[in-house]
Amino acid sequence: PTSSSSDAGAEQWGIWRVDPGPRGVYVQDFRRNPSLGKNGNSKMKAGWEFDPNDFWIEEFGRVMEKPDFPVSPGRYMVTGGRKVTTLLTVDPPDGRGRQAWRLEEGTLYDVTHLPCRSARYFPKPGQEGKRSPADANWNDFPVRPGADMPSVKGCDKQDYAVLFVVAVEK
Repeated sequence: PTSSSSDAGAEQWGIWRVDPGPRGVYVQDFRRNPSLGKNGNSKMKAGWEFDPNDFWIEEFGRVMEKPDFPVSPGRYMVTGGRKVTTLLTVDPPDGRGRQAWRLEEGTLYDVTHLPCRSARYFPKPGQEGKRSPADANWNDFPVRPGADMPSVKGCDKQDYAVLFVVAVEK
């Protein structure tokens, strides 16, 4: 929950080490070029690989490269770009693979960058290889701050909030 300052579940968090937005490809580009992302045409201009069975779209309708999963145990300076900048500690996995996390101050909401949204899309069973970002409705973008990401025909999705990592302890 966004009102928490500590919890478990960080094993479900990913991290982009490079801002993926500018490296993204707009959903309408997939509609204009139906072979994009298919039949060996999965390398995008920025050099990342598109996976039609596990793709990400951000609030402006750009398809992005996947983040690295899970986020590594460690200490991260995070902010939502508003009032709170604080230390996030992510623990190593426990015996069940769960990773605890805690913020030195504030709540997860306080360090969420509210305008940024992203979602991970997976084709529904039986739709693998048949779905594409071209199935997204371009009129659903941009997504307003705090709103759920739009659905994509034939896909399940998982919405994600965005924190900015401004430093990583070495």
